[in-house]
Amino acid sequence: MSKNLAHFILAVLIGSIVVTLSMRSLEFFMPFENKIKDLMFKVRGEIKGNENIIIVDIDEKSLKSLGQWPWSRDVVATLLQNLSEYKAGIIGLDIVFAEPDNSSPKKVFQKLGLPYDGVVDYDEVLARTIAQTPTIVGYVFAMQNDSIVADKNPKSSGIIVEKNRPQKSYLLKPYRPILNIDSIHEAAYSSGYFNTVPDSDGNVRSVPLVMEYDGVIYPSLALEMARIIQNKRKIKLFYDDNGLSHIRLGELDIETDYNGRLNVNFKGSQGSYRYISALDIYEKRVKTEDIKGKVVFLGTSAAGLLDLRSTPFDPVFPGVEVHANALENILSGDFLSKPIWASGVDIIIIITGTLFTFLILLLPSAIGSFLLLAILNAILVWSNYFYMFSKGIIFNTILPLIAINSIFIIGQAINYFLEIKQKERIKEKFASKVSPAVMNDILASEDDILGAKEREVTVFFSDVRGFTNISEAIKDPKKLIRFMNIYMDPMTEIVIKTGGTIDKFIGDAIMAYWNAPTNVTDHAEKAVTASLEQLHSLRELNKTLREDSEFASVVEMSDAKGIPIIDIGIGLNSGSVIVGEMGSSGRSDYTVIGDPVNLGARLESLCKYYNSKLNISNFTKERLKGEYIYRFLDLVTVKGKSEPIEIWQIHDYDKEQEFYLFDVSKEQLMEELKLYHEAIKLYKAAEFEKALAIFAQMQKWENKTNNAIYKVYIERCEHYIQEPPKEFNGVFVHTSKG
Repeated sequence: MSKNLAHFILAVLIGSIVVTLSMRSLEFFMPFENKIKDLMFKVRGEIKGNENIIIVDIDEKSLKSLGQWPWSRDVVATLLQNLSEYKAGIIGLDIVFAEPDNSSPKKVFQKLGLPYDGVVDYDEVLARTIAQTPTIVGYVFAMQNDSIVADKNPKSSGIIVEKNRPQKSYLLKPYRPILNIDSIHEAAYSSGYFNTVPDSDGNVRSVPLVMEYDGVIYPSLALEMARIIQNKRKIKLFYDDNGLSHIRLGELDIETDYNGRLNVNFKGSQGSYRYISALDIYEKRVKTEDIKGKVVFLGTSAAGLLDLRSTPFDPVFPGVEVHANALENILSGDFLSKPIWASGVDIIIIITGTLFTFLILLLPSAIGSFLLLAILNAILVWSNYFYMFSKGIIFNTILPLIAINSIFIIGQAINYFLEIKQKERIKEKFASKVSPAVMNDILASEDDILGAKEREVTVFFSDVRGFTNISEAIKDPKKLIRFMNIYMDPMTEIVIKTGGTIDKFIGDAIMAYWNAPTNVTDHAEKAVTASLEQLHSLRELNKTLREDSEFASVVEMSDAKGIPIIDIGIGLNSGSVIVGEMGSSGRSDYTVIGDPVNLGARLESLCKYYNSKLNISNFTKERLKGEYIYRFLDLVTVKGKSEPIEIWQIHDYDKEQEFYLFDVSKEQLMEELKLYHEAIKLYKAAEFEKALAIFAQMQKWENKTNNAIYKVYIERCEHYIQEPPKEFNGVFVHTSKG
């Protein structure tokens, strides 16, 4: 067989495979495609948002002056009243008032059993203000079954008309709405939900403009505000065979995907729109022309209120600014879309790209071939970039790149050359991630180690507690780097020694995993062993740091607060993930992605909430064979998930050793845990008064080993005693990441 014929067969084969993948397995490639699109956003750069859209920000300054959130409703009412007096055109609330205001004087009088006729009710004050101002209230949909039944439906003043709706609609169908309290719900002119549904990597790139609940279509906050701004009564939904095609608002057609999601054309990172502190509005320190006639979103950028998202521009991005971007996209028609015909163009691009690559392979000059390949790649990426930002049309980038580069690489290289280059590449990727023994196994393997695949791993996250205070105390960057190296070196050695793979260092945090890229027997056991060894090693590490004169400021700080210099929290979770080399075409790394990874990170962040050093999931616990001292912490659903998981704390090994990670005797701890787990059993059985008695008793113990957990369950028991649940399953819903 001639070389040219081989190249032709190669081009046809790879072209056919990639075309088939583009029609059947696009979801698998979406994380990679999204990374490329994110990079295109950054190349395009930031654009100033519409000056007629502003964000009234419940920022740190406002919280410091007006008190922690939630504020009493009269404060919010004052904000809205002042905005109305400033002649705001329309106000959208990226807030839901789902519970009554317990600080309201009327509520307080009722609790005290005092006469409350004529006493001010802050909820009613806010409701009247909303009714008298151009305010559109927000609410949120619970996307998963949380066993709570809604007693009323959302409110919208618009009319939604559906055209050619198929039997099966692919619109998102939430479980229930989380609405404002009745007085606010009834007083509002209209409302819209402010859900953002992130992609699998946690980034928000699109927002659902419509959702279907209880057989009725409801608009998002941005879409409802756009409808009111344009003074339209109807929102029209047009379907084709694949699902929702587009949404028509007046003369404007809004392209969506078949789920009803709008691809947001983000203007930039946080601050693309003007932010005005809520405190300045409350104290009326702004000019009327700054507000008059403008679209106002009331939301928050404060980290403590946890309304932060990750976007292509910014890993910490206020959710309220997502809605501001979406609204401007709708009003200006400057959104991104992938019409149905774009999939056909993707196939044509793949076929054309494979043909050009075949012609490039016919050239005798290797340097000339490489140069033409680079030009072909650049043309493909640039044309996709051009259409994305000039025409608002999204074409697939990753699959054509895969096709043309695969054909070229395979056609130009010989097997021996490929083998050598592959081993060098692997060596570069894993030289600092794994032990020499594991490296030899990788190089000896005939499998595609770097290729993405599904694999069961145990993922590890650790984080230094109080690192901000440490860095502020050290101040000198060189000393801080040396300090971190003193900590990171032994921690890394422990992970590698137990067969783990270091994924990345994230500031003062470490991410690692076991059972990839090579098999690790009892990977969950090895991860727990590494975690406990790290915690034990802190004793000697802190001693070393105390004796180092360079870190006297940190020693003084820690002694003053009665805490160790370095203390860490660790989260472990086990499950099936996608493992392999991931990233953009220009920059990638071998890593793992998937829900188990996200859960591992959540478990680490929840160490602070539960006052524990080592949290594991039930998925990890059920894989363990060794003897450990366990404490059941909670049965929860974490933010963004619906299935409950068990969270367990591991105190230490259950064996005789020189010292333990707890401050009491082992006998005292075992006695504490026995009584504690009896109380947990009563709590799960909904016998809250009995459980409360035990938790309250243990809270008074001087030598308890967990200062936070008893307070958590005391508060829950007291709540459920006052407001008995209809159906109690023991599950607590974490609405934040930690």
